[in-house]
Amino acid sequence: MNASIVGWAHSRFGKLEGETLESLIVEVAVGAMDHAGVGPEDVDEIVLGHFNAGFSAQDFTESLVLQADDRLRFKPATRVENACATGSAAVRQGIRAIEAGAARIVLVVGAEQMSTTPGPEIGRNLLKASYLAEDGDTPAGFAGVFGKIADAYFQRHGDQSDALAAIAAKNHRNGVANPYAQLRKDLGFDFCRRESDKNPFVAGPLKRTDCSPVSDGAAAIVLADGDVAASMQRAVGFRANEHVQDFLPMSKRDILLFEGCAEAWKRALDRAGTTLDDLSFVETHDCFTIAELIEYEAMGLAKRGEGGRVAVEGQTAMGGRLPVNPSGGLKSKGHPIGATGVSMHVLTAMQLMGEAGGIQVPGATLGGIFNMGGAAVANYVSILERLK
Repeated sequence: MNASIVGWAHSRFGKLEGETLESLIVEVAVGAMDHAGVGPEDVDEIVLGHFNAGFSAQDFTESLVLQADDRLRFKPATRVENACATGSAAVRQGIRAIEAGAARIVLVVGAEQMSTTPGPEIGRNLLKASYLAEDGDTPAGFAGVFGKIADAYFQRHGDQSDALAAIAAKNHRNGVANPYAQLRKDLGFDFCRRESDKNPFVAGPLKRTDCSPVSDGAAAIVLADGDVAASMQRAVGFRANEHVQDFLPMSKRDILLFEGCAEAWKRALDRAGTTLDDLSFVETHDCFTIAELIEYEAMGLAKRGEGGRVAVEGQTAMGGRLPVNPSGGLKSKGHPIGATGVSMHVLTAMQLMGEAGGIQVPGATLGGIFNMGGAAVANYVSILERLK
């Protein structure tokens, strides 16, 4: 593919006092251009990933990127949205602009501010990423949707409580060394496994440690075409970037198969001319631990019904067969909706450049990313490699 990541920036994720959506966007837009060594005058197009759904009163946000520098005025800027995969939708639009020859340099920003919204409204906003005709009255909101998925998985394949705790503990352990992460504490398997006052059940078999937190944050990348990337200090190229959209109603699918995820991975691996075994690591969408477990099966790391064994055996831990979420994932890093997909691309690029610090996967050469919107409705897979 013709597009490469040539620079990036990443804010800290969490409850960020004193920040606004605008300040977060400006911070990473400036940071990414500086990191790439490009000026605002070099940018041909801007893409903003911002879910919103009620989190921000300001609902016309793409021009907020222009606040980073007056020289961005009159550049084409577009906001995209695809639920929790909004950030990856923005990355894909930037790639397609380059592939079409419409731009040589694209600034892609993903951002969300969630913590300033009252708790009940947060639940209602997130539930908008489900099919309201069927799921609109689900107790516990979007967590309730995945609680139902977990219940159904347990009924089909047996109790997976140990596996979910292993996934949560792994991601919390990984997140300790991630300076951008919201939750930087190694909680341990026993804490994640047991119900307690600090770790109550939230929905179905899902406890608090099975759920990603409410987060603020932003991330940005600069994309460049092949000729421009060749002159840059760093270049991380796309071996593949695929998008698969599935039905919104879960009633039209076998929700335990995550078929859209499986199809996106199949297309990406075929496009990249590689196999899962060739990947050094994967950043995957663990909005809830049951999602990561099913994604193991959908990507082909485990047979159907055996994702739990992969987790319990430590195959996806750092140093395992295929490290999954060395960043700590959404579970530890946080999940500011519009920023998540861009964040995944930033952290994967850092890994491949050997710049990931304490979360570095030794000798990483090929990285996979899976980001999804809704319950495996919007499915995006990228496979990245270092070019220079």
